[in-house]
Amino acid sequence: MVDSSKNRRHMVEVKNLSHAFKLVEAIRDISFHVPPKSIFGLVGSDGAGKSTVLRLIAGMMKPSTGEIMIDGLSSVSGRQKIKHIIGYMPQRFGLYQDLTVEENMNFFMDVFGIPRSDRKNRMEKYLGLACVLVHEPRLLILDEPTNGVDPVSRREFWDILDSMKQEGMTLIISTAYLDEGEKCDRLALMHSGVILEENSPDAMRGIHPTLEAAIIARITDVDKELVHDAFSF
Repeated sequence: MVDSSKNRRHMVEVKNLSHAFKLVEAIRDISFHVPPKSIFGLVGSDGAGKSTVLRLIAGMMKPSTGEIMIDGLSSVSGRQKIKHIIGYMPQRFGLYQDLTVEENMNFFMDVFGIPRSDRKNRMEKYLGLACVLVHEPRLLILDEPTNGVDPVSRREFWDILDSMKQEGMTLIISTAYLDEGEKCDRLALMHSGVILEENSPDAMRGIHPTLEAAIIARITDVDKELVHDAFSF
């Protein structure tokens, strides 16, 4: 199969994306791009809109306005083709409790139409992320996958993600742990539904001793400006 992303500059392009739930605007006019074979991280406070962005990229929802292109395909009109390109693990991903691990894996491989001749090899290769990776996606989307996981397991998990990148996979991940943000090639800092900054971890850290300190300072400054504007007459 020809990899159409081989000569493509961006694996994911998000252009002027906005989305509202009834009267609540979850994200506003967001734009960024993700190069192939890289790890792109979304960081920010709870309720910033990170999960909404990932669900839109994964094709779980249709954006209110804006456009998402994945490997040159529209997330809306090309949804059926895109589902074979991406793997998506939501924040509350879980297996069906009344099925065994093998039965769960076979269920997801049925969903993606994986030939039975390939199933044994894929089960052995992708035990930890099996249900998301059985169809060997080129784009992996993970919503806070290490939330509540112990430090050793988190480190091992990131070793796996890095090896996937080295093998040619593109990853978009949201995380509540800013030490994980340091492991990304590029970060977008989200707050109150917008992207405050998009940069490499080193550039985002700037003069601050840690990435955490830089992000706290940035969010604090923005909140102070909002308060000032609200009470300026």
